[in-house]
Amino acid sequence: MSWKQLTVVGSALALLLASLPAQVALGAPGGPGQDVSAEHGRPVCPGPAAPDTARCHSWAKPNTSTTPTGLSPATIKSAYGFSTSATAGSGMTIAIVDAYDDPTAEKDLNVFSAQYGLPPCTTANGCFKKVNQTGGTKYPRANAGWALEISLDVQWAHAIAPGAKILLVEASSNSFANLLAAEDYAAAHANYVSNSWGGNEFSGESSYDSHFSHSNVSFFVSSGDSGLPAQYPSASPNVISVGGTTLTFNSDGTLASETGWSSGGGGCSVYENADPSQSTGQVNCAGKRATPDVSLDADPASGVSVYDSTRYNGQSGWWTVGGTSASSPMWAARSADSGVVVNAAYVYGGSINYRDITVGNNGAPCLVGYDLCTGLGSWTGATP
Repeated sequence: MSWKQLTVVGSALALLLASLPAQVALGAPGGPGQDVSAEHGRPVCPGPAAPDTARCHSWAKPNTSTTPTGLSPATIKSAYGFSTSATAGSGMTIAIVDAYDDPTAEKDLNVFSAQYGLPPCTTANGCFKKVNQTGGTKYPRANAGWALEISLDVQWAHAIAPGAKILLVEASSNSFANLLAAEDYAAAHANYVSNSWGGNEFSGESSYDSHFSHSNVSFFVSSGDSGLPAQYPSASPNVISVGGTTLTFNSDGTLASETGWSSGGGGCSVYENADPSQSTGQVNCAGKRATPDVSLDADPASGVSVYDSTRYNGQSGWWTVGGTSASSPMWAARSADSGVVVNAAYVYGGSINYRDITVGNNGAPCLVGYDLCTGLGSWTGATP
């Protein structure tokens, strides 16, 4: 391309940027207020997962702070119309399954709760419990990346369902064997299980699907953070696959729009058949499982505030974190607020009020109705 052609392209790009709406993704303590759209963060667990292992699906902005920099619980609840009751989720237990140990998980949750006026969730008051993959207290070795993932999961499950108990189950490693052992313990001791991890699909994955089947237990899995194709265990028909969106706010802090996150996972499974309850409308996966089922905020440009005192990349404090690692625990917590089993039949059965996401593309376009970008859309409202 000649310099003259480059100049023409550059001028056209400048005109395009100048025509964009004056709306930005914002976040600040207690509500929108700081422009975080300039940097989109980076994966906390970068690189493809090795065979038979999973990687976490969180993205973090590069800089920490002594005060919150991401969206607050009040902002997220306002954006979706979620319950603001301090007892939401009461009587339910949400299990968080992750790899390795976060040695400061409970302490960091207490800092987060105090910052946002949430009820304390501690071992002492019976709200918080941490175990290894067999239910014991000999924890795995610590891992800084997964510790940030755990902080995100635990804090935002508590933020959306402050009345629920939190059970953190730490797998010995990020191998599927250990993560699925942790899954089994979680399923036997919780009503809702959130999994913010996954890997490439593989032949024979369906033999693991039984780990996500337990009477009266709802399973949620982040759909991934690298667009198409589908990942596992998001592709299991026994789970609710949770994709990602971007929240954009006006300068006064009101929600301007919700669009599909460009890196949100999705796609048709290569190996898994669709659940009979799944209805994908105009999307045709030829009888195979379509992902995601649903979505919620995940773009780190509209990321949530997370406190982590375990140093990651030499930093600790308040982070702005996104990824479908954020949307999965929030969906699990919103389900705990409802107090019902949230499976494919419930998700596709017309009981949930969805915000249909029709703008955006993750390799597949966001469409009217179901799509491989955001599924059915985002859950809105405090009921059901």
